[in-house]
Amino acid sequence: MKLPIEGGCLCGAVRYRVSAEPHDAGYCHCRICQRSTGAPVVAWLTVASDAVAWTNGVPTVYRSSQKAERLFCPACGTQLVFREPAEPHFLDVTLASLDDPEAVRPDHHVWTTSRIAWFDTKDELPRHPERGPDPTG
Repeated sequence: MKLPIEGGCLCGAVRYRVSAEPHDAGYCHCRICQRSTGAPVVAWLTVASDAVAWTNGVPTVYRSSQKAERLFCPACGTQLVFREPAEPHFLDVTLASLDDPEAVRPDHHVWTTSRIAWFDTKDELPRHPERGPDPTG
């Protein structure tokens, strides 16, 4: 992957740049991701928070649970980032919001206990019933 990688929302009002290699990337099957996107699964990359810069606009923050916040475009609603205030050194960025979503390939699945039965991916990636790899190592 060639850095930086860039992305943004559907309408272009909010843009970002990622300047470091992701720690990992994975598919999340949790109910909050499902409900916040209307999709059966969301692909994310995890990166150091200081490697993400907003290059246009500012996202709106929504507290989606006691532990987490989601950052959206205030104009079109595209979900861009997931963050846990208790883990301020890392952010999760939606892979599909990248200008080139094929630049980062998921390497695992998390929260598979919430996987919707009629949806499954055809891959051999590791599957974690709950939380996945620890970004702190």
